[in-house]
Amino acid sequence: MEQRDALARPRPRHDPLAALRTPKDPPRDVYLTGPVSLDIIFTGLDCAPVRGTESWARGMGSSPGGVANMATALARLGLRTSLSAAFGDDHYGEYCWDALARGEGVDLTPSRRVPGWHSPVTVSMAYEGERTMVSHAHEPPPAAGATDPHRGPATPARAAVASLAPGTREPWIGAAARAGTRLFGDVGWDETGRWDLDALPDLAHCEAFLPNAAEAMRYTRTSCPRAAAHALAERVPVAVVTLGAQGAYAVDGSTGETAQVPAIEVEALDPTGAGDVFVAGFVTGTLAGWPLADRVAFAGLTAALSVQEFGGSLSAPGWTEVAAWWRRVRGYGPQDPAALARYAFLDELDPPLPATARPWPLRRAVPTIGFRAPG
Repeated sequence: MEQRDALARPRPRHDPLAALRTPKDPPRDVYLTGPVSLDIIFTGLDCAPVRGTESWARGMGSSPGGVANMATALARLGLRTSLSAAFGDDHYGEYCWDALARGEGVDLTPSRRVPGWHSPVTVSMAYEGERTMVSHAHEPPPAAGATDPHRGPATPARAAVASLAPGTREPWIGAAARAGTRLFGDVGWDETGRWDLDALPDLAHCEAFLPNAAEAMRYTRTSCPRAAAHALAERVPVAVVTLGAQGAYAVDGSTGETAQVPAIEVEALDPTGAGDVFVAGFVTGTLAGWPLADRVAFAGLTAALSVQEFGGSLSAPGWTEVAAWWRRVRGYGPQDPAALARYAFLDELDPPLPATARPWPLRRAVPTIGFRAPG
């Protein structure tokens, strides 16, 4: 399907919260804020670029990146997603805005277009299951509004994902928590090298914290991810430590419940955005009221499906992909009953998984910039 068709006709949404919704619910399920970039992904490279030579890629895709990876993942999982971000008024910014608003159904009411501002751009080169990225960006003007740390959800939301940064307190996070919004903490690499949990004051407002293993062990001064998760559960109600190809481990500090779910073996083409997809899957399961182990399993499944495709937001799976995968694995030769049982909750969802006759694995069309409507 060409990009112009995708933008004009958003995909029908499967609503995982349909059985829980009431007229008194907030108008939005999840609120996000952060930078959006234009991602240009080169694929089909046989090796890393070599200095002094010209490399040719057999494929290329473009899509909104940055916080747009998580926004797209949440929207494709059927959550009503609101994003506050700054968008340049150049062609790149226009493309990202349209791809999110019209193509994915993301609410951009809190976002702003910034006149004269150059959109951030990231070029990603995927090869050998990894990627190398080069980015360029200018700081948006202070009047951009959408990047104001005091800016919170324009309308109430069930949940928000807070990107925690060392030494930074964002007033909107505390205000959202006091208003009843459920906060999920995400974090990046600590460039200061301190790795001090006390330097993340907004962590106190979060009901879940989802670092990767390296980040978790550094923050807790522990030598294994499981010990790190238990240490973090003393600071936040639920700690989820992602282990890459080894899956994830979670601890609910309020109940003592733990869950360790191995990763699904897939052919990994590009890990870009997999962490964002994992968070989106975990948030979806949490808002739907699933048990801890099911939430971790679903988050790992969606992340595994995403790494089979190139790009960040391009590769985020929806319920059609989840349903197709589940039908495929159940009908594929001898299976480990215990492994299948781990995902049996997919048969018990209310509403049920969407019916589809499409084969798995599914391949999305890779959009590019510049197509014009005929005529």
